[in-house]
Amino acid sequence: QVQLVESGGGSVQAGGSLRLSCAHSGYPYSNRCMAWFRQAPGKEREGVATIDYNGNTRFADSVEGRFTISKDSAKNTLYLEMNSLKDEDTAMYYCALGWSYLCGWEPTDFRYWGQGTQVTVSA
Repeated sequence: QVQLVESGGGSVQAGGSLRLSCAHSGYPYSNRCMAWFRQAPGKEREGVATIDYNGNTRFADSVEGRFTISKDSAKNTLYLEMNSLKDEDTAMYYCALGWSYLCGWEPTDFRYWGQGTQVTVSA
């Protein structure tokens, strides 16, 4: 059974930093795209960052230069380092595992999802 468990969310003041982690297990393939999405109240789920098997990354324009996505394959853990946080970064953040090694950008491009971890940034 595939499991993705996010952690590291919390409340922080604007300008602060957080590091999210996603521990994943039960998936026999190591070459799938992984991603972070977020969803704010009343808004659609949106892509934040993706990382493919080779470590190539992509970021949403709104977080480019502030967020970093990385993974530790030995620990089966995905990370999202978030710096210079803004109040508009407030959302539930989700870890996702893709259908293939190709990294899409839509929620439908991802097969498995975690339950999410809340990030709240106060101005």
